[in-house]
Amino acid sequence: MPFGFSPDLMAALSIGLLGAAYVRGYSGFGFSALFIAFASLLTNPLPLIPVVYMCEILMTGFQARGIRGHIDWHRVGALIAGACLTLPVAIYLMTQINPDTARLVISSVIMVMSLLLLVGWTLTTKIGPMGHACAGAVSGLCNGSGVGGLPVVAFLTAQAVPPATFRATMIIYLTILDLLTLPLMYMAGLISMDTLYAAILALPVLGLGLWLGGRRFANASPDGFRRLAIILLFTLAALGILRAIYFAS
Repeated sequence: MPFGFSPDLMAALSIGLLGAAYVRGYSGFGFSALFIAFASLLTNPLPLIPVVYMCEILMTGFQARGIRGHIDWHRVGALIAGACLTLPVAIYLMTQINPDTARLVISSVIMVMSLLLLVGWTLTTKIGPMGHACAGAVSGLCNGSGVGGLPVVAFLTAQAVPPATFRATMIIYLTILDLLTLPLMYMAGLISMDTLYAAILALPVLGLGLWLGGRRFANASPDGFRRLAIILLFTLAALGILRAIYFAS
């Protein structure tokens, strides 16, 4: 078993992986944060972060055909430009500071943002490339601890982006972000053969979860999608805070 995990632990992680893949299939985000929060209750999640990023890239292969016509490439380009500025800093900090401390701060900020969204806060002015680049910079800084997508989710949700565009844009943005992050993790010594082995073992579970989540998305209303995205954002932030407090005690 990869990372010396027991069969029982692998079975439990597979259940969490299925749930996280279902969420990704429906919403286009939340996979990394949800699975890492779940895994952290069972084991040290640090070795699993690059596995999760590989899984996100693999899942995009499953979803590519259905999202191709809905991607907002202008948003993606600006977000990635900003993320490129801060990703190296994020990986360096990941090797230097306690990841739970970083997760606590990040999750607290995201929880406040999700509460604002739940009470109806939206961005009323059009946000240009510079604003998206700033959001991407924050996202890149958060990606070292596995929650790089959540600031962008809050940012796009506040702009009331149409569900199909939101979902497709998040999927592609996260895929490119992960493709940029993995080489940096490799150079920092955070990737091994166990990482590749675990990602391969995850494939059948990922496919099933994505298929189930995609069927749910096909029946979603725009208002229902937005509300569920905000609730999920809040839940993931709460899990991140609880995880950090639990492991700090």
